[in-house]
Amino acid sequence: MRRAALGCLIFFSLVFANPQPGATAQSERTPVPNLLDWAYAVNPPSDSKAKSPIDQPQHVPDSAAEFTSAQIGDLYHVPDWHARDHPAMPKVVAEGKKPGLFACGYCHLPNGQGRPENASLTGLPVAYITRQMAEFKSGLRKSSEPRHLPSAYMIRVARQASAHEALIAATYFAALKPKPWIHVVESATVPKTHVAGWMLVASESGGTEPIGVRIIETPENLERTELRDDRSGFVAYVPVGSIGEGKKLASGDGGRTIRCSTCHGDDLRGHLNVPSIAGRSPSYLVRQLNDLQNGNRHGAEARLMTPVVQNLTVRDMVALAAYCASLKP
Repeated sequence: MRRAALGCLIFFSLVFANPQPGATAQSERTPVPNLLDWAYAVNPPSDSKAKSPIDQPQHVPDSAAEFTSAQIGDLYHVPDWHARDHPAMPKVVAEGKKPGLFACGYCHLPNGQGRPENASLTGLPVAYITRQMAEFKSGLRKSSEPRHLPSAYMIRVARQASAHEALIAATYFAALKPKPWIHVVESATVPKTHVAGWMLVASESGGTEPIGVRIIETPENLERTELRDDRSGFVAYVPVGSIGEGKKLASGDGGRTIRCSTCHGDDLRGHLNVPSIAGRSPSYLVRQLNDLQNGNRHGAEARLMTPVVQNLTVRDMVALAAYCASLKP
């Protein structure tokens, strides 16, 4: 295996070496069914231990910046390869605060686009982001998969951050403009993958397999993704016909769910304090639909989503996520 998202491995080893007091126990949650293990990509135990980074300079295309592997793995130091692409990051985004409040831009990237294991924050309403932080902090929001450490990390970070720090970070990410980040491809077969760095990566042995009722979201360039290059996006393979099927579901056709545009706007890019769901990670969207259906997200907005998700099958969730991800963000 290559570096296998070394920074993430170090990151989660540090975060979860000492569990947060009062953290939700596994028995209190509805566990995710195995057929969604592709959405809740969980590192195998052998990949969960931190490895010592090699302290040598690294580079990415179209950047004069240079960072060592150790710097790239530093949770209080965001490797900002393309500083001219975005406004100056506030300290909580670029550096976080020791101990325990790691830099927001480390996981969500300086451009806020995020990765499959977490959320894209770019252009989301300030009120929505701060509300989610408060719900992570209070326990109203959690993952259906207790082993999904990126979700558990957000709970821990939310508990470390003050309301003022959350507002500063939210204001930064809300001001960024979303850009195409995920290339959605309908396909009956997909590259064989395994989990590394809490996301799916193509297996070194190569080969393909049937997609089934899954979404396979993987880096377009693993090397650049591991270096946390925020110009290197992702490709999402979705079942043949799922985009059209999702479009019908999103319109309320068939009666299994409510028209998405009712709350998320005609173009699904959000309305007032309701978030955009266009062009977002389909893996992330499936996790949220499943978490809502399983009762692992609460709060006023989550209650409004209950009738939306209660009758959805996994195939429905895959189709809706494929359609939303295919839209212009």
